[in-house]
Amino acid sequence: MEFEDDIVQCLKTLRRGGIILYPTDTIWGLGCDATNPEAVKKIMDLKQRPADKSMIVLLADPRDINRYISRPEPYIADYLEKTDRPTTVIYEGALGLAENLVGYDGTIAIRIVREDFCRHLIKRFRKPLVSTSANISGKHPPANFLAVAEEIKQGVDYIVQYRQQDETPARASMLVRFNSLGEPIILRS
Repeated sequence: MEFEDDIVQCLKTLRRGGIILYPTDTIWGLGCDATNPEAVKKIMDLKQRPADKSMIVLLADPRDINRYISRPEPYIADYLEKTDRPTTVIYEGALGLAENLVGYDGTIAIRIVREDFCRHLIKRFRKPLVSTSANISGKHPPANFLAVAEEIKQGVDYIVQYRQQDETPARASMLVRFNSLGEPIILRS
């Protein structure tokens, strides 16, 4: 694999509670162990992000939803199977994640990744990853690695080398919440 060295370095960093700067299935993101509240706080501090503004959690396999959501609805999985675009879903009943990641109402935003690098990293880490745009809160998310601010690069413990030269502009995931009838409500398209 062309990104094996990056995976190994990311695993070392994540296991010791560090922050990584990495390419996701959407934009470049800041990541950490989604079960480690101290690591989550490091990202919030780096981004200068208010504690009440939640971040996304990445999983590698749809079956993993059952470990982190108390009542996963089957219609959500059906919906996700039909989408081509990376889609983040706001779920109710978060379980086993860092408490400072979970919304005040018990919700959590989760995306199942299909991109190879992220999938391999999450599967080998065996835990979910935080994913939040690699920018200071309130600033524009970077469209590619070259657009990541130096302040962010200096604040992380490891920067992934894979895809740094890719200048293809990326965009954030679609954000969806389901109402009580099981109908999707698009919050960000």
